[in-house]
Amino acid sequence: MYKINFITFGCKVNHYETECMKSLFREASYEITEELTEADAVIINSCTVTSSGDSRALAALRKTRAALPDAVIAMTGCYPQANREEAAKLSEADIIAGTKSRAHIVELVGDCLENRTRIVELSDYSAEDIFEPLKCTRFDSNTRAFVKIQDGCNQFCSYCMIPFARGRCRSKPVDVLREEIRAIAENGVKEIVLSGINLAFYGREWGLDLADAAELCAETEGIERIRLGSLEPEMMSEELLRRLKALPQFCPQFHLSLQSGCERTLKAMNRKYTAEEYLALTERIRSIFPDCSFTTDVMVGFPQETDDDHAESVEFIRRIGFAKVHVFRYSRRKGTRADKMDGQVPESVKTLRWQEMTAAADETREKYLSSLVGKTVPVLFERENSTEFHRGYAPDYTLIKISRKNPEKSLRNRIISVIIEEYGHDCCIGSAVPAPPSTFRS
Repeated sequence: MYKINFITFGCKVNHYETECMKSLFREASYEITEELTEADAVIINSCTVTSSGDSRALAALRKTRAALPDAVIAMTGCYPQANREEAAKLSEADIIAGTKSRAHIVELVGDCLENRTRIVELSDYSAEDIFEPLKCTRFDSNTRAFVKIQDGCNQFCSYCMIPFARGRCRSKPVDVLREEIRAIAENGVKEIVLSGINLAFYGREWGLDLADAAELCAETEGIERIRLGSLEPEMMSEELLRRLKALPQFCPQFHLSLQSGCERTLKAMNRKYTAEEYLALTERIRSIFPDCSFTTDVMVGFPQETDDDHAESVEFIRRIGFAKVHVFRYSRRKGTRADKMDGQVPESVKTLRWQEMTAAADETREKYLSSLVGKTVPVLFERENSTEFHRGYAPDYTLIKISRKNPEKSLRNRIISVIIEEYGHDCCIGSAVPAPPSTFRS
């Protein structure tokens, strides 16, 4: 029996696809090993959103080859798909496959193990491509499952390589999704996180939308929570929000991709909304979900961004009051429009702006966490932290800890009401209460 190890970089979609590949290898009688030195084969599932993502994947490839000179190593994912010529030259990899070959990955690895012939399988996306037939019902965590229901992007933001790495928007068929969710529930998973590259475009080719996928999950026995991945703000209609509100299982945490709070920068990025439209959306969502939280991604140092532009973006972050912000520096990507723009911002300036934006994000997070003190929320517990705490998440995706008085007792995969008594740097701390879980809504 061959042993195989997986190294995954990037977003939740990538991690879902790794779990799907694990399922394929298990079905083919491979043993999944967490110990790299035991592996006969290694799959590196790469990310190419930023240049640092490329660097991490390539460093992992070199390190793995040095540690396992005789193993079969496959480089898959977004990096080889978006950088086909460079990827094909990676001598450390025995298999180069992008984002189109996962359904055949077992066959590719098997051929390479038997014949020791190098394989490069890369091809362009076309408008006729359909959703890749991958599914997963077994996850390393048995409390929450990330389920990919959408792939590709039609937006072509000026800084982004993803349309080249993932192709155009396409959706998982409803019947396939129904079968997958049912199997996941039968394995004891209580929370589904619907994920995609451009999730809010789900089902558009069939006249459906994201609410149809959420409603399907809600109809599945055993699913007690439904959460959404990253969303494009311009696709969140009033009807969609009202349909989500009608689902008792829906968790009102909205990760609305922002990128910048500056009007001028948003236009240069080719984003499809203005800052004022984004603000109006958050106000509308709050009117429907009074206890919701907002999280987001923000970029600093975009080409031609001035100090005033940056200050406008920082102030916008404070104005929204995000529960959490992922702040990152603009990264030049060859082949994008932004890479050719004049006015590239020096790295030293990017670093200063990152520090300022991060400080503002920390302020809004502390303010949000402090607002939760005194509330009682239902918490889905996932794991223990040593012998000190039980850890889980409220519907708004706040990390909640309660004292683990009995180290032998686990609350894993249970939903328990917790009264929040204090907050820390990145979590809230409370005590379990005997009352049944609330809906976390006013």
